[in-house]
Amino acid sequence: MYRFANPEYLYLLLLIPLLAYWYWRRYRKSGGKILFSDINILRRVGKTSKQLLRHSLFVLRLLFIALIILAFARPQSGSKMRETSTEGVDIIMALDVSSSMLAEDFKPKNRLVAVKQVAKEFIEGRQNDRIGLVIFAGESFTQCPLTLDYGVLLTLLDQTHVADKEWDGTAIGMGIINAVNRLRESKAKSKIIILLTDGVNNAGEIDPITAANIADAINIKIYTIGAGSQGTAMYPVEDPYFGIKYVPMPVEIDEDILQRIAAKTGGTYFRATNTQKLVEIYNEIGELEKTKIEVKEFTRYEEYFNYFLSLGLLFFALELILAHTYFRKLP
Repeated sequence: MYRFANPEYLYLLLLIPLLAYWYWRRYRKSGGKILFSDINILRRVGKTSKQLLRHSLFVLRLLFIALIILAFARPQSGSKMRETSTEGVDIIMALDVSSSMLAEDFKPKNRLVAVKQVAKEFIEGRQNDRIGLVIFAGESFTQCPLTLDYGVLLTLLDQTHVADKEWDGTAIGMGIINAVNRLRESKAKSKIIILLTDGVNNAGEIDPITAANIADAINIKIYTIGAGSQGTAMYPVEDPYFGIKYVPMPVEIDEDILQRIAAKTGGTYFRATNTQKLVEIYNEIGELEKTKIEVKEFTRYEEYFNYFLSLGLLFFALELILAHTYFRKLP
């Protein structure tokens, strides 16, 4: 990118053709006439080098003037620079892995499989956010701490499975507290928890509202999602004689608690009754919690007037040297 910092000086270049015209008129008028009977001898003699280069001094003078004018106009070369500042969002995905997540009212197989697939797409859609994963059933565990290494996070998400019978249950309060603990030291401007459950809090030492109050005290926003179809859902049960069989299981989601948790922390409660609705919910949360990226663009210019000035002075010096040596005029 090139420009002239003081382009108004370029109008002075109009003097160049005027000076050339003035020189040409002056040269035409300065010539004399001598009568010869035969000029063939003069033709055979030819022109000397001085005659051939007799206008070079004036050309050097014009070049000097033109280059000095260009130097005054300050030619510059610019390169565009960008400064990008990012304010990422720290996100903990708190996922219910109680046995009820095996209910097959979500495609392609059950709730947990559907949630993992949708959560994977959500993670892949982020760029500058630290994301972690907390799982809970009767107890709560950190599956993955906050990280920018989405490959590791996705691997750990794939390895997440339904809780064993020993720690089955739904400890929503413990899930929130574990997620809060992971965000407690975060310096991010926005800290959020995406809590997904399909049941009612029935385990853990901390109730969900107390956990929500703690989250609110340190400016953590909680988006809650109740996952499950309306009414009943088919749940796989192992029969010792006939193997796996499916029985209808009532869908029990404590929507009142989930709404209060979200409202207390400035978040939103969502109800996902199928996979498509779950996709829409995560997309909406993604739009609500966008990473702030500021791009400042500026141009850095480098001055080139010194090159034009130096070259102009060189032509001027060459003119002076030639005028006093090779083209020197004797009185």
